[in-house]
This record gives sequence, structure tokens and C-alpha cells, in this order.
Amino acid sequence: MSSKTPLHAAHLDAGGKMVDFAGWELPIHYGSQMEEHNAVRENAGMFDVSHMTVVDIHGGQARDFLRRLLANDVAKLGEKGQALYGCMLDEQGGVIDDLITYWLEDDFFRTVVNAATRENDLAWMRRVAADFDVEIVERDDLAMIAVQGPEAREKVIDVLGAREAESLKPFRATSHGDYFIARTGYTGEDGFEVLLPAGEAPGFWQALVDAGVKPCGLGARDSLRLEAGLNLYGQDMDTTTTPLESNLGWTVAFDPEDRDFIGRKALERQKDDGVPRQLVGLVLGRGGIPRTGAVVHTPAGEGQVTSGVFGPSTQCPVALARIPAGEFEEVEVELRGRKLTARVVKPPFVRQGKVRV
Repeated sequence: MSSKTPLHAAHLDAGGKMVDFAGWELPIHYGSQMEEHNAVRENAGMFDVSHMTVVDIHGGQARDFLRRLLANDVAKLGEKGQALYGCMLDEQGGVIDDLITYWLEDDFFRTVVNAATRENDLAWMRRVAADFDVEIVERDDLAMIAVQGPEAREKVIDVLGAREAESLKPFRATSHGDYFIARTGYTGEDGFEVLLPAGEAPGFWQALVDAGVKPCGLGARDSLRLEAGLNLYGQDMDTTTTPLESNLGWTVAFDPEDRDFIGRKALERQKDDGVPRQLVGLVLGRGGIPRTGAVVHTPAGEGQVTSGVFGPSTQCPVALARIPAGEFEEVEVELRGRKLTARVVKPPFVRQGKVRV
């Protein structure tokens, strides 16, 4: 039986078409995925992301624990409230999950991990934490609403009266009473992700609706993140892939050399041997939408599409694909027995509302 977020009744009242996603009953759309996608690109839309797992890490060795756990280095955080994106790896360098980590106090960090990997993530964190003086606390008392788009920040600030959030820089967070406001997102647009007490979520959601923010479902979230070139765990990366072959090499902090994060030795070997695969963007013309698993033919061998969609903003099919290492201007994607030419590009396809391909 699927779990329900505190906003489940609000989704039903708004006519949301509900589906199971990672064990949660969530709306895929409220009538038109295209309208929801465009609302985020042009104005403001919001997503119920309360299925995401919020984990607080307390203790005198919280920083040391995270420097061991994550391939990115929380020591790079220069001010309280700043956030860091990175991956948890296994000893082979495979991606267990990608997550955002916030530095809140010297002995207090907050992480947000994916719903589909919740149990594995918590088990892995607790296993690593056994060697450190830390406490791992799952915050299942919180809801999370992502408000995204060029007008998103203004609308959230007006609804909450949170003027302190006006000067919040990207990848920073602040508190407004019981609300935790982070200038982060998963759409390629500006906006906030707001964590708040679960019981207050329906009222905040309705206040945003009244302010003109459009409710959006999983369908628009996927097309927005793909156009923005953002990876989806379980499709574009998993434990069979490393960050170096998932377009996430920039999230691996090899300096300082004496930081022994989990998976470091495997990544160093892969660097020395040459990374065999790469994650690239593909742009296709008319003729079909490349779906996950579609075979990609390159001069160096075969690869496959990891995510694909018809981009509402690009007005053409776009995809992420893992292919052999090399420089390629064009490849062929096999769809229903036909080979369609695709142009190889560097993601993102859309950034802050502007089409780049």
C-alpha cells in the first residue's frame, strides 16, 4: 500500500491524477503536464516533494562523518546555511545516492535524500556512523514543498512574510520560524524548497494557490529536470556507475589528498585507467522520443539512453545517454527498429528559461 503525504487530500481535491512513485501516492499531473511545465518556466509552479527523506546529523564529529561519507567535501562550506550537492559512494565508486547537505551548526548538518533509496541510504549512513560520535535522525515530521520559476521566490516571501529570504543566495538556506527555506531546486529555474511541519503543509499549499502558484505533478518535474540536464537516480546513475561517468566529476573533491572518502581509491583508479563511459545530452529531430534503455550507436561502440522526453521548452526530443568515451558530434538512436540521428551536446538543454540547443 502506497504511503501518503500530508498534501494527499489537496491533490485529490485539485483533480490530481495519482500514481505510485517510490512507494508514495503522488500526482503525475492535474490535467495538463504541458501547462504545468510552462508555468514553472514562465511564472511559478509548486511540487509536493514530501516523499523526500530529510535526515538530520547531530554530534561533535558530524563534519568528520560527512567528510568520510560523501565524495564532495563539506569542508568547502564557508558559511552556516550553505548547501553542498554530492554523492554517497560505495567502495567501488558506485553511486548509492545523490543528496544535498546543509551546514546549520558546527555539530548539526541536514541532508535531503531520495525517496526510492530511503532504506538503503539510512542503513548505509548508520553503518558509516558507527565509527563516529554522531546521531542520525530521520525527520518524518516534516513536509517539503518546492516552489520554482522566475516568480517563485517573490510569491513565497509574500505568502510567508519572510523578508529575510530576499537576500538568500543560491544554495543557501535560512529559517523563518518553523519553516526552513532553501534556495535550491530540481527544475533549472530559480526558487525555494521549503521544509515545514507536516500539519502546516495544507495551509501553506492553499496560500500559494491563492497567490497564483500552479500545482504541478511528477510529469512536469521530470521534463523540467531533464531539460535542465539534472540526473535522476536509478536512471542516469546508480551503483553500477561512478560520478566520473555520470557527468558528476565536478562533485568529487579529490583535494585535500589525505581525505579518505568512501570510494576514493576506486575513482582514482578509474581516472588513472581512463574513464570508459560518459553521460551526454542528445538532441533529436522529429521521428520519435528516445526512452530509457534505447540503444545508442557510436563509432566507439554501443551505449544507451538513460532518460528521454519531448521537451516542452526545447520543442524537440532530448535525452541523456551513457555512451563510450570519445568526441562525437552525432550518434544514432535506435527506436522501433529505426536508427535516428541525434546531435551530441553538453547539458543542460535549458537554463533559467533559455533554450541552449
